[in-house]
Amino acid sequence: MKQISDNIYAETAQPGCNPGFVVTREGVVMIDSPQQPSYVPVWKQAMEEKGEVRYLVNTEHHRDHIIGNFFFTATIVAHEKTCEALATVPMDSIMEKIQQCDPQGYPMMKGFYVKEPAITFSDQLTLYMGDHTIKLLHLPGHTAGMTAVFIPEERVVFTGDNVFCKVQTFLHQAYPDQWLQSLRKIEALDVDVIVPGHGGLCDKRYLSEQAAFIEEWISAVKDAKRQGLSKEEAQNKISFLDRYPIDVGLTRARAIEVQRMNVSRLYDFY
Repeated sequence: MKQISDNIYAETAQPGCNPGFVVTREGVVMIDSPQQPSYVPVWKQAMEEKGEVRYLVNTEHHRDHIIGNFFFTATIVAHEKTCEALATVPMDSIMEKIQQCDPQGYPMMKGFYVKEPAITFSDQLTLYMGDHTIKLLHLPGHTAGMTAVFIPEERVVFTGDNVFCKVQTFLHQAYPDQWLQSLRKIEALDVDVIVPGHGGLCDKRYLSEQAAFIEEWISAVKDAKRQGLSKEEAQNKISFLDRYPIDVGLTRARAIEVQRMNVSRLYDFY
């Protein structure tokens, strides 16, 4: 994990999302949780050395953000749409995922269940933690309940999966027009460091590249529909695999699947 400001740490090299945490004088606030059970003890020790882990904020409902919730007793906070979507996450897919990607940690999943938020919000919510304000902002895009976590005192924002820095972007449950609006709202924040949902750390200069990539996806699918291509034909034709690699821990087969899922979502959306 990396220390990215005086009181904020993040992990960008492990499979799954980029979890992080903020150290305040009234305890630690987690942002998302590690996907790999075998990495949880390392993560837990690093946080507990800094203080009591008080809150765990989930930026969205996808399994790589929420599997690790099971291993922590912190109060979970998320957007109300994320909470609703968690009820639909299939348990068998979670167990299969961990068995494949973390066989060493699979035995830790005994008794696993999806831990849902104790606190939800609709527009924004602020956690006041000592000298820190942890601002949770509803910025739909990658998912309906997408949440950014802005820590103004540290000039850092965790965008969740509204930003994929230099790795393939997943649009399989996207609201693309809202996503582009949310990127503009992130750009207006007074921050020096962006912790994306996937990929390496970046700053606001990357947001235009992220937006342009989403717009390319939209344009490609709209063009395919104007040409009269069926969804399957569009899926066979459209791919941006030459643009970015798939994120750490994912396979070429998964990258191809993501291209097809993205086309399907946008084809239905537009």
